[in-house]
Amino acid sequence: MTRVDVDPLLGGPWAIVPEAVDSPVAAALWRTYYTEVSDRYYLLHEGRRTTPDELEREIAAETGDGLRPPTGTLLVARYGGEPAGTAGVRLLGDMKGISTAELKRVFLREDMRGRGGAALLLAAAEDAARALGAEQIILDTRLDLVEARALYARHGYEESEPLTERQYAECWYVKKLGSAAS
Repeated sequence: MTRVDVDPLLGGPWAIVPEAVDSPVAAALWRTYYTEVSDRYYLLHEGRRTTPDELEREIAAETGDGLRPPTGTLLVARYGGEPAGTAGVRLLGDMKGISTAELKRVFLREDMRGRGGAALLLAAAEDAARALGAEQIILDTRLDLVEARALYARHGYEESEPLTERQYAECWYVKKLGSAAS
């Protein structure tokens, strides 16, 4: 699966392709992701940034193994060939009789935001979920990640009752997946 689009304002190409979860590119993007979301959490709740030990603990706790084929995939977005972001999908199985995938680690580097990459990543992740046989996709996020929540709402994700039990999960979303042409 390769998804390519061109930024109409800047002319830079977006390419979104599967990537191994243990690749150096994935590791670097995840470190950037965890640093940002962890710092936001600690600044909001404790008025401080994440300590190096806390960051290493969080990174080690989330290996990304669930995003490996054949039941998952990690997508990396590149802008002009430069790694810019990630989105992962893992098949969960049936949830209330509906084949369900979970969206994980949707992230664009701060300097790559505002160029249309987030919408492309979501569309590519939904395509990947369909390819895994999912009829719906779910996710959880935090209340303070307002940009992410707005992105999901703009792209047809609806808030739902709690679907997962995780320490930082405060909001849950679900989207029914039609065919790729939908």
